[in-house]
Amino acid sequence: MKTAVATLASLAALVLLVTASSAPSAPSSPAASAAPARLFNPPQVLWHYGYVRSLTPTGSRYLLRFDPALWLGGVTANRAAEEDKVVKPGEGVPNDYYVRNESKRALTFLVPGGAKATVITTSGGLRSTRVPVSELAQIVKGKNPKGRALMARSNHLGFWIAVSVDKVRSLDQQYQP
Repeated sequence: MKTAVATLASLAALVLLVTASSAPSAPSSPAASAAPARLFNPPQVLWHYGYVRSLTPTGSRYLLRFDPALWLGGVTANRAAEEDKVVKPGEGVPNDYYVRNESKRALTFLVPGGAKATVITTSGGLRSTRVPVSELAQIVKGKNPKGRALMARSNHLGFWIAVSVDKVRSLDQQYQP
Protein backbone atom coordinates (compact mmCIF):
# COMPACT_ATOMS: atom_id res chain seq x y z
CA MET A 1 0.00 0.00 0.00
CA LYS A 2 2.84 2.37 0.89
CA THR A 3 4.43 1.62 -2.50
CA ALA A 4 1.20 2.44 -4.37
CA VAL A 5 0.81 5.73 -2.47
CA ALA A 6 4.45 6.63 -3.11
CA THR A 7 4.09 5.81 -6.81
CA LEU A 8 0.87 7.82 -7.02
CA ALA A 9 2.51 10.77 -5.25
CA SER A 10 5.51 10.59 -7.59
CA LEU A 11 3.20 10.47 -10.61
CA ALA A 12 1.20 13.48 -9.36
CA ALA A 13 4.42 15.43 -8.79
CA LEU A 14 5.60 14.58 -12.30
CA VAL A 15 2.28 15.73 -13.83
CA LEU A 16 2.48 18.97 -11.84
CA LEU A 17 6.06 19.53 -12.98
CA VAL A 18 5.23 18.92 -16.67
CA THR A 19 2.09 21.07 -16.47
CA ALA A 20 3.94 23.93 -14.81
CA SER A 21 6.78 23.85 -17.32
CA SER A 22 4.46 23.87 -20.35
CA ALA A 23 2.02 26.48 -19.04
CA PRO A 24 2.52 29.96 -20.43
CA SER A 25 4.08 32.34 -17.99
CA ALA A 26 3.43 36.03 -17.79
CA PRO A 27 5.90 37.80 -20.07
CA SER A 28 8.26 40.26 -18.49
CA SER A 29 7.88 42.56 -21.51
CA PRO A 30 5.94 42.57 -24.81
CA ALA A 31 9.11 41.62 -26.68
CA ALA A 32 9.64 38.63 -24.39
CA SER A 33 6.28 37.14 -25.44
CA ALA A 34 7.00 37.28 -29.18
CA ALA A 35 8.73 34.55 -31.10
CA PRO A 36 12.24 35.40 -32.20
CA ALA A 37 11.88 38.12 -34.80
CA ARG A 38 12.72 37.23 -38.37
CA LEU A 39 13.90 39.89 -40.74
CA PHE A 40 11.15 41.07 -43.06
CA ASN A 41 11.64 40.39 -46.73
CA PRO A 42 9.31 41.67 -49.42
CA PRO A 43 7.31 39.10 -51.39
CA GLN A 44 9.15 37.38 -54.22
CA VAL A 45 6.63 38.76 -56.73
CA LEU A 46 4.84 42.12 -56.54
CA TRP A 47 1.78 42.94 -58.65
CA HIS A 48 1.40 46.48 -59.98
CA TYR A 49 -1.48 47.98 -61.92
CA GLY A 50 -0.85 50.79 -64.38
CA TYR A 51 -0.27 51.83 -67.95
CA VAL A 52 2.34 50.64 -70.42
CA ARG A 53 3.85 53.82 -71.85
CA SER A 54 6.46 52.07 -73.97
CA LEU A 55 7.97 48.65 -74.53
CA THR A 56 11.28 48.94 -76.36
CA PRO A 57 13.45 46.04 -77.54
CA THR A 58 17.05 46.04 -76.30
CA GLY A 59 18.85 42.87 -77.34
CA SER A 60 17.01 39.76 -76.13
CA ARG A 61 14.85 41.71 -73.69
CA TYR A 62 12.67 44.82 -73.57
CA LEU A 63 12.63 47.99 -71.51
CA LEU A 64 9.19 48.72 -70.13
CA ARG A 65 8.19 52.26 -69.16
CA PHE A 66 5.27 51.75 -66.79
CA ASP A 67 3.03 54.40 -65.21
CA PRO A 68 1.78 52.83 -61.95
CA ALA A 69 -1.74 53.59 -60.71
CA LEU A 70 -3.96 52.32 -57.92
CA TRP A 71 -6.83 49.94 -58.78
CA LEU A 72 -9.32 50.47 -55.96
CA GLY A 73 -12.60 48.76 -55.13
CA GLY A 74 -15.49 49.04 -52.68
CA VAL A 75 -15.42 51.66 -49.93
CA THR A 76 -11.80 52.52 -50.77
CA ALA A 77 -12.76 53.31 -54.38
CA ASN A 78 -15.80 55.37 -53.38
CA ARG A 79 -13.92 57.47 -50.83
CA ALA A 80 -10.97 58.05 -53.17
CA ALA A 81 -13.28 59.10 -56.03
CA GLU A 82 -15.13 61.49 -53.68
CA GLU A 83 -11.82 62.99 -52.51
CA ASP A 84 -10.74 63.38 -56.13
CA LYS A 85 -14.12 65.01 -56.90
CA VAL A 86 -14.89 62.41 -59.57
CA VAL A 87 -18.20 61.48 -57.91
CA LYS A 88 -20.50 63.33 -55.54
CA PRO A 89 -20.48 62.25 -51.87
CA GLY A 90 -22.60 59.12 -51.45
CA GLU A 91 -22.89 58.57 -55.21
CA GLY A 92 -20.50 55.61 -55.54
CA VAL A 93 -18.26 54.70 -58.44
CA PRO A 94 -19.51 52.86 -61.52
CA ASN A 95 -18.75 49.12 -61.66
CA ASP A 96 -17.41 49.24 -58.08
CA TYR A 97 -13.86 50.22 -59.02
CA TYR A 98 -11.87 53.39 -59.43
CA VAL A 99 -8.37 53.92 -60.80
CA ARG A 100 -6.37 56.65 -59.12
CA ASN A 101 -3.35 57.78 -61.08
CA GLU A 102 -1.82 60.59 -59.05
CA SER A 103 1.23 61.02 -61.22
CA LYS A 104 2.12 60.28 -64.80
CA ARG A 105 5.71 59.44 -63.86
CA ALA A 106 6.84 56.13 -65.27
CA LEU A 107 9.11 53.47 -63.84
CA THR A 108 11.51 51.35 -65.89
CA PHE A 109 11.44 47.55 -65.73
CA LEU A 110 13.21 44.79 -67.67
CA VAL A 111 11.03 42.36 -69.62
CA PRO A 112 12.53 39.09 -70.86
CA GLY A 113 11.58 38.27 -74.45
CA GLY A 114 9.79 35.13 -73.25
CA ALA A 115 7.68 36.80 -70.55
CA LYS A 116 3.95 36.01 -70.51
CA ALA A 117 1.75 38.73 -72.01
CA THR A 118 -1.99 38.90 -72.62
CA VAL A 119 -4.28 41.40 -74.33
CA ILE A 120 -8.06 41.53 -74.44
CA THR A 121 -9.55 40.46 -77.75
CA THR A 122 -13.16 40.45 -78.92
CA SER A 123 -13.16 37.59 -81.44
CA GLY A 124 -15.73 35.07 -80.18
CA GLY A 125 -16.48 37.18 -77.09
CA LEU A 126 -14.19 39.00 -74.71
CA ARG A 127 -11.14 36.98 -73.75
CA SER A 128 -7.54 37.30 -72.67
CA THR A 129 -5.32 36.26 -75.54
CA ARG A 130 -1.69 35.37 -75.01
CA VAL A 131 0.70 37.26 -77.28
CA PRO A 132 4.49 37.36 -77.57
CA VAL A 133 6.17 40.36 -75.95
CA SER A 134 7.37 41.41 -79.42
CA GLU A 135 3.74 41.67 -80.58
CA LEU A 136 2.70 43.54 -77.43
CA ALA A 137 5.48 46.07 -78.13
CA GLN A 138 3.89 46.71 -81.54
CA ILE A 139 0.38 46.95 -80.04
CA VAL A 140 1.62 49.52 -77.51
CA LYS A 141 2.86 51.58 -80.50
CA GLY A 142 -0.66 51.47 -81.98
CA LYS A 143 0.06 48.74 -84.53
CA ASN A 144 -1.66 45.38 -84.89
CA PRO A 145 0.78 43.06 -86.70
CA LYS A 146 -1.40 39.93 -86.40
CA GLY A 147 -4.69 41.70 -87.20
CA ARG A 148 -6.25 40.62 -83.91
CA ALA A 149 -9.68 41.88 -82.85
CA LEU A 150 -8.27 44.00 -80.03
CA MET A 151 -10.64 45.49 -77.48
CA ALA A 152 -8.56 48.64 -77.32
CA ARG A 153 -6.15 49.89 -79.93
CA SER A 154 -5.23 52.87 -77.79
CA ASN A 155 -3.31 52.71 -74.56
CA HIS A 156 -6.20 53.56 -72.23
CA LEU A 157 -6.60 50.05 -70.78
CA GLY A 158 -4.27 49.24 -67.94
CA PHE A 159 -2.14 46.20 -67.30
CA TRP A 160 -1.26 44.14 -64.27
CA ILE A 161 2.43 43.33 -64.17
CA ALA A 162 4.08 40.72 -61.96
CA VAL A 163 7.56 41.91 -60.97
CA SER A 164 10.53 40.32 -59.22
CA VAL A 165 12.85 43.17 -58.23
CA ASP A 166 13.17 44.86 -61.65
CA LYS A 167 12.20 41.96 -63.93
CA VAL A 168 8.64 41.62 -65.25
CA ARG A 169 7.37 38.05 -65.26
CA SER A 170 4.01 38.78 -66.89
CA LEU A 171 1.91 41.61 -68.36
CA ASP A 172 -1.86 41.10 -68.40
CA GLN A 173 -4.29 43.63 -69.83
CA GLN A 174 -7.20 44.44 -67.49
CA TYR A 175 -10.76 44.43 -68.81
CA GLN A 176 -12.62 47.63 -67.99
CA PRO A 177 -16.29 48.05 -68.88
